[in-house]
This record gives sequence, C-alpha cells and structure tokens, in this order.
Amino acid sequence: MQTQFSEFPVPIEQISADPSPVVRPPLVEDGAHIWQIAHDSGVLDANSSYAYLMWCRDFAATSVIAEIGSTVAGFAIGYRRPEQPDTLFVWQVAVDHPYRGFGLGVTMLEQLLDNLAGQGITALETTITADNAVSIAMFGTLARRRGALMRDSALFETHVFPDSHQAERLYLIAPLCDSTDPLATTHP
Repeated sequence: MQTQFSEFPVPIEQISADPSPVVRPPLVEDGAHIWQIAHDSGVLDANSSYAYLMWCRDFAATSVIAEIGSTVAGFAIGYRRPEQPDTLFVWQVAVDHPYRGFGLGVTMLEQLLDNLAGQGITALETTITADNAVSIAMFGTLARRRGALMRDSALFETHVFPDSHQAERLYLIAPLCDSTDPLATTHP
C-alpha cells in the first residue's frame, strides 16, 4: 500500500534551499490537509475530518500550520486550558513525511508561542506515549530554547482507554520565556 503524503509534493532539494517556511494560523480550508497529515503520520490518533475543520475555525488563534511553497507541510494545534488559561495545551503536532528532519516541528511550536506572546501563556502541556522518542526530543528542544524545565508525569494509563491505546504521559514545559527575551536560552 502506497501512502499519499501531499497533494502537491515539493522536491527535497527545494526544502533544503528554503529553510524558512511560512508559519501561520490555519484557515478552515487547511483542515483537510491537516487531517491528511495526521492520518498519514502513523503516530497520531487521527480525528475526524470534521474535527479538524472545526479546530481550524474555533482554535486558529492557538494553532499554526507550516507552508512550504503552497503545500501544507505540518501543523501544531492547541488550546488554552479553560481551568488554567496561562497554559497552552498542544493537542497534536505533525510534519508530513517529505519535510521531516528539518526542525519544522520546533519551528511551528516556537512561532505558536511567539503568536501568543503578551497573552499570559507561562506553561505548555502536551501528552506523549513513552515510545514516541521523536516527540519527546522535539518538546525537549523547545524547552531548552525557551529556558524552561520539562517534567513528565502519568496522566492517562492504559486502563482508562476503551481500546488498546498506550498510556499517555503529561509533559509540562514551564516557565516559558519569550524567544525574543535576551535572557532566554537559545541553544538548539
């Protein structure tokens, strides 16, 4: 079975030549691309296409996509926790297969936090399964760049899921520093 990664694939040479993707809040029209990337990721729990369309409509201010050329190459979607409005919960981050390995995930997360600068976000939460070393490393890089600590704890154990889902650990990155803060750590 062959996986379709993008509707308009960009040659890898072009990706390397242009390391500055456009990172912006998603539009409703981006929902289908986000769904496809999540579906093709092989790691994420893909939600319904409807859920991604609604996410683009209702949570665009706390989400971003990355475009390379006219292709959606990745996304990071999140929301402010209602009980803790100073905390951004990142629901999903994914980079389409041809664009992996270029730091695009961290780039999107950094831009998302920059977009929210001045709005009182002091912490970021996400959940990751224990076997997802790539995501753990990506969020670790973000924590270092923001001068924050990253802690993990149990959140959802396997027995609370109605299916055979792995346990999800909660990762907390705090306190967050603005990337433009000269006192923030900016080492990759």
